[in-house]
Amino acid sequence: MLRRMMTLVPVLLTLAGCQSIPAQPGFDAVQADVDARIGHRVSWRTGAEEDRQADDAVRKLLAAELTSASAQQIALLNNRRLQAAYEELGIAQAGVVQAGLLRNPVFDVSVMFPAGGGSPKLDFGVAQDFLDVLLIPMRSRIAATRFEAAKMQITAQVLDLAHATHLAFLQVQADEQTLAQRSQNLEAAAASYEFAQKLRKAGNIRNVDLAGEQAALAQAKLDVATAQAVLEDHREQLTGLMGLWGEDTQWRIAAKLPDLPGDFGDLADLEKRAIAASLDLAIVNHRLNGLAQELGLTRSTSLVGEFELGVNAERDGGHWESGPSIAVPIPLFDQGQARVATARSQMRREEHQLYATAVAVRSAARRARLRLVTAQETAIYYRDEIMPLRATIMKETMLQYNAMQVSVFQLLTARSQQIDANRRYLEAVHEYWRAKAQLDLLLAGRMSESDLSTSSDATAAPTPATGDRGGH
Repeated sequence: MLRRMMTLVPVLLTLAGCQSIPAQPGFDAVQADVDARIGHRVSWRTGAEEDRQADDAVRKLLAAELTSASAQQIALLNNRRLQAAYEELGIAQAGVVQAGLLRNPVFDVSVMFPAGGGSPKLDFGVAQDFLDVLLIPMRSRIAATRFEAAKMQITAQVLDLAHATHLAFLQVQADEQTLAQRSQNLEAAAASYEFAQKLRKAGNIRNVDLAGEQAALAQAKLDVATAQAVLEDHREQLTGLMGLWGEDTQWRIAAKLPDLPGDFGDLADLEKRAIAASLDLAIVNHRLNGLAQELGLTRSTSLVGEFELGVNAERDGGHWESGPSIAVPIPLFDQGQARVATARSQMRREEHQLYATAVAVRSAARRARLRLVTAQETAIYYRDEIMPLRATIMKETMLQYNAMQVSVFQLLTARSQQIDANRRYLEAVHEYWRAKAQLDLLLAGRMSESDLSTSSDATAAPTPATGDRGGH
């Protein structure tokens, strides 16, 4: 009899198959997608030869003066939080494998001893959830959909890191220029104070005028110290994004923001292009498909969640008796209505999220265009109108000051206004490149953090679906 029951095992093993999990599941697709969207290389560190190649690439990039592109590449190869995110692919792939496996059959045995003595009574049974076999294809499709969404989510995290690194790089460049400007201001203030001391000794200015020059010098020193501290802080932020420590933190950077381009580039059909490229939409759409499939599975199993077929054998008094067994739950109390309602609500919620995300992507495209145009026009106006005027005013005021026709306070005012114009021009150039970076990110398929905040958390992970087979 036991031999007869054991013949079920090979059959079940054949149905279940033998599946293994790849070392880097789905990563080839992520690599190809990242390369197509932003033209950068990614590497999953698993202790293989590729790790050494990635380290060599990082060292080579660090040996030269960093550009935004090389800083982004270092971050994508070296940031360990991104490496941790890649493990989500392994988890999602494991879910695909798990969905294709049969549940293990249940073997039970009982021994009963007669009260008056004699041979014990033995019961053996082997049962397998037959419904589980029929549901494997549907479960596998659901898991595969989640796996595809996981790959898109990883690509989105790669784009987010590249964007954050680019913004941090631009910030460091702006800080370098700010420090250079304030250092020049300090030199000018020191020279002005030295000249004022000579004038005071000659009796040509009052003590209050000399004190004003001294105060300006003290403020200039404080401005330089503040700019240096801000620069160091933002360097550390960029260093952290690139995953660097130790001697590798002594990297060099091109200290000047790029000049403004001659035109805005192609701004036609931004909404349409952003929608077509949107990873955020694709992620929500995959979640919606998965929830629709889960709703179908929940409906199919709402009344009967298990259907076990098996064989029972009983030994009584030295004789064996055997026969098939069937176990079916009776849906008296739980008829699955709550699970169906939950799955239906989750799917409708995701439909609204899909619509909201599409609206947010279109809005982000319009806002990105507005920010870009405004920043460039502002920077051009400062460069071509305000800064030349301030330079002329400063030159003429200096001539009048040397001729003793204006006071030192008028000279200080003219210089302060010129400094302010230079600062505002630098801010406008910085804002232009930030706006350009946000537009580039959007056209690569990802909304920026500020745009995501307006989409009602459309890309947040969903509440797990029915049973223990939800979420991703």
